[in-house]
Amino acid sequence: MNLFLNSERQLRNGWWIVIFILVLVSILLPTLLFAQKSSMNISMGVQAVIVFLASYLCQLLRRQPLTEMLGKFDIRWCKDFFLGSLIGSALMLIPALVLSIFGLVGWQWNSASLSVISSGIFLFIGVAIAEELLFRGFVFQRLIAGLGEWPAQLIVAVFFLLTHLNNPGMSGTIKLMAGINIFLASIMFGLAFIRTKSLAMPLGLHFMANWVQGGLLGFGVSGTNQSGLLKPVLPEGLEWVTGGNFGLEASIFGLLLVVITLILLYKWKPS
Repeated sequence: MNLFLNSERQLRNGWWIVIFILVLVSILLPTLLFAQKSSMNISMGVQAVIVFLASYLCQLLRRQPLTEMLGKFDIRWCKDFFLGSLIGSALMLIPALVLSIFGLVGWQWNSASLSVISSGIFLFIGVAIAEELLFRGFVFQRLIAGLGEWPAQLIVAVFFLLTHLNNPGMSGTIKLMAGINIFLASIMFGLAFIRTKSLAMPLGLHFMANWVQGGLLGFGVSGTNQSGLLKPVLPEGLEWVTGGNFGLEASIFGLLLVVITLILLYKWKPS
């Protein structure tokens, strides 16, 4: 067996993943050094551009178009993005509604300005692009080609969880609930790609879940405080139910919605 080439005389997928990491580091390292010297933070928008450039360069090296990785930009792509956005919104609106019905959360209008809300939109767009390209883009798709769908799903879900383990508020019951939810959310995003063969639905799902949770409802997003149109007032000591300061991702109702969405995506057979 050739260590570098497969039976079709093409570079094995594992080596393409190594190349992607090297390309990503070669772009990221000078960016980090420049940001450190300039006392600047690397925004999510810049991070998204960096991951996109690494993905694009690797696709060029493979002599494959970007559409192979992102999906073909047509009316179907737009529909998948819209459907993903609806699902992402429901993942947060339904748990918030249930908490409200049972009197487990109160609501106040926030004084957030239009500029704060719009900056939140751009932030969560950057988060969705950066994370979906990194976790459901080039590497994920090479893992699928090399190992199959479920081994790729499990490997990427573990790394997706590891990148969130040091988030603010990751301790005690919150760490357990949020950890399970984040792991399953990665599987959910991956299934959305597998079913559609496009990043449109995962992008829409990821973006709207984060924005509705933080930018609209005012919950924390993976432990990061956000200013939204609303401000939730939560009781003490029921973090496993409400998600506490971490966000609805750490609540039992948020977890149930992710599980239900996973089952629906698994059974879904798009035409």
